[in-house]
Amino acid sequence: MIIPILIASLISSINAVSIVSRSQSYSQPAVLGPQTTITIGNKVIAPDGFERAATVVNGMFPGTIDCSPEDNFAIEVVNELKDESMFKSTSVHWHGIFQNGTNYADGTSFVTQCPIAQNHSFLHSFSAPNQAGTYWYHSHYSVQYCDGLRGALVIYDPDDPLGYMYDVDDASTVITLSDWYHVVAPVLRHIIGTTANSSLINGLGRYVGGPASDLAVISVAQGKRYRMRLVAMSCDPNFQFSIDGHNLTVIEADGQLTEPVVVDELTILAGQRYSVVLVADQPVDNYWIRSLPNLGGASFVGGTNSAILRYQGAPQVDPTTVSTTQVQLAETDLHALINPGAPGIPGYGNADINLNLQITSPNGTFYVNGTAFKPPTVPVLLQILSGAQDASQLLPNGSVIVLGANKVVELTLSIHPIHLHGHTFDVVQSAGNSTFNYVNPVRRDVVSAGVPNQQMVIRWTTDNSGPWFLHCHIDWHLDAGFAVVMAESPSDTAAHVNPVPQDWDQLCPIFHSLSPLQLGGGGRFSYEEAANMSTKLFPPSPLP
Repeated sequence: MIIPILIASLISSINAVSIVSRSQSYSQPAVLGPQTTITIGNKVIAPDGFERAATVVNGMFPGTIDCSPEDNFAIEVVNELKDESMFKSTSVHWHGIFQNGTNYADGTSFVTQCPIAQNHSFLHSFSAPNQAGTYWYHSHYSVQYCDGLRGALVIYDPDDPLGYMYDVDDASTVITLSDWYHVVAPVLRHIIGTTANSSLINGLGRYVGGPASDLAVISVAQGKRYRMRLVAMSCDPNFQFSIDGHNLTVIEADGQLTEPVVVDELTILAGQRYSVVLVADQPVDNYWIRSLPNLGGASFVGGTNSAILRYQGAPQVDPTTVSTTQVQLAETDLHALINPGAPGIPGYGNADINLNLQITSPNGTFYVNGTAFKPPTVPVLLQILSGAQDASQLLPNGSVIVLGANKVVELTLSIHPIHLHGHTFDVVQSAGNSTFNYVNPVRRDVVSAGVPNQQMVIRWTTDNSGPWFLHCHIDWHLDAGFAVVMAESPSDTAAHVNPVPQDWDQLCPIFHSLSPLQLGGGGRFSYEEAANMSTKLFPPSPLP
């Protein structure tokens, strides 16, 4: 079955005296089926103890969807957003789902559709054949998912070849990791280098100097084996994840099974997912779950960046365990379990199409090969269906790369977590590593491109006609221009996505008829509020 879910939590400081635990066991949210309606609206929530209005799904932060691999999705997204300080249009992207033949359902504003206007809806109809694993969903309209529209999505495989390794795999073992902000995203997008106020595990957390708010608890029974599905749905930071006193056996990366690898700590970047098997083989007790973001000054003091693993029968007190991690996951230790091997002729530069994207970032704006991505007025898919075929005809200028059909592409890129829609790819060179692996590299859909003077190299095959977004999954960086569109075989797209739903054709006329007030986002007041917070601002820009 499939389950999108968002979870979060943070727990009290390590080495603390055992005190009554202000914690909250995770209970499975209401589950929606594959034919369902999700309503996007606003609600005041306090996941870390600080009250603020947020953008949520069905009044929850977050919700769940449940379906089997053979099911067809028919998810109607209804927009009931009303808060003037946040964006009132929306779109929902199903991260990691290939959308082969249904590019129009990918949910990517201005690439595959126009946003869904306030008081309107759009039915996402698609299937995910041959896909099982851990995915997620989030808004793909400007920086809207930073205000709360995000959750996990899991396709459970009843014939999982690694199913013999675990006993429990359900909503209670999904662990979502996210950052959280006390100021609305339309204000923060104007600030260069904005930083989260807290991080959440399964939707709960604490912030420095804040109240001892409730924390999430993952409950386990001694002797059982659990498939924990980790989902990093942050807008910015990566997380160092570990559970005191327990090994983690990695068996999946981004929906792709891997050969099992035993570690006790791993780094997970924005957009990435891992499945790890945890054996509850320790004494009945409480153990810290740790998720340290790569933000200055981050720690576990006061229950920040933490949650609780609680054995059944343990007292409801905070853990007193300490971290003793020794084995950190290296991406090069991961190898695809199913049909390993990168496509094409082995060797750097031997693909059919070899791309090297150069990233620069003067004054906070990101440029890919000299061009910052600016969302076009007409979605790229609509341009292609209207007859545009060549890169010179497709907008935005300089941000669309046309690729031929059934070609092996090798892409080299430096810095940041990079996500490609519509595909997984083989990571033939991991950032910070000098060697190449074309035989059995990890296969995934979000990869670290490292830091300056490092590079990553990935390969995939262009077997899914349509425009697919390639972008940094730090949402603030995407908003600042870090993206290009890979337009695969545009001449084949009209036939490949036929028929396009009639309601899809109406999204753009409705969206373009909206007034600035109907768009929300605070208008010019959002920039004024940002100027009251920081002097490091982008130049004023129109609403997306």
